[in-house]
Amino acid sequence: MTDSAAQIAKVALVGDHSPTVVSHARVPLLLEALASRERLVLDAYWIPSRDAEAEGAVRGFDAVWVLPGSPYRSEAGVLSAIRTAREEGIPFLGTCGGFQHALLEFARGVCGLTGVAHAENDPDADDFLIEPLACSLAGHQDTVLLEPGSLAHSLLGAERTVERYSCHYGPSRHLDTLRAHGLRFSGRDTAGQVRMAELPGHPFFLASLFQPELSGDGARPHPMIRGLARAAVEHAARRPVTRPV
Repeated sequence: MTDSAAQIAKVALVGDHSPTVVSHARVPLLLEALASRERLVLDAYWIPSRDAEAEGAVRGFDAVWVLPGSPYRSEAGVLSAIRTAREEGIPFLGTCGGFQHALLEFARGVCGLTGVAHAENDPDADDFLIEPLACSLAGHQDTVLLEPGSLAHSLLGAERTVERYSCHYGPSRHLDTLRAHGLRFSGRDTAGQVRMAELPGHPFFLASLFQPELSGDGARPHPMIRGLARAAVEHAARRPVTRPV
């Protein structure tokens, strides 16, 4: 690869890494495929959710990817990482639990809904944004309809897709408020339930309840993952070059 140093992007993988989480085990395969097939080289670092509580824990990265594996050990750490990516224009991808917490961060940080909760993290709360799904999607595939003109639609190049899930929780209330404050729900199932969200005006901010990590056998990264990688490389190219004195 020519000029490889300029094409390497530093990516924060936020979550509590475990060999028993299938999507985590897929990450090395996906990174290898991105480098060999797409010439997109990502220098990836796992940031445990508790470490993400530290101020600026993901600052300086070219992308933030909040992976599945909830409940996270630290809800606050995950929300802090998402907030930094949202506020500082760092490319962001949230999948499964990452999607749920992206909505939670937006509700609290942008919409002023400071009391909303995730039922998995706080089952005794009075006001849930994320609740148990009426029918669990763990181990299921389902159709997602993509909104024309959205980032999701442009990445997948189709009006519908069939994706794999491994989740028990999803968004329920206050969705009109999130939409009114600028969040775009760009993917829904055939019953109209929200399955994807994005933030127009941000360089790359995309989240899905399904897990694109589980697409195929890992040899050909899902378009959403390729999109994050491209956005990360573009972000890296815009970073000032630090030269030794």
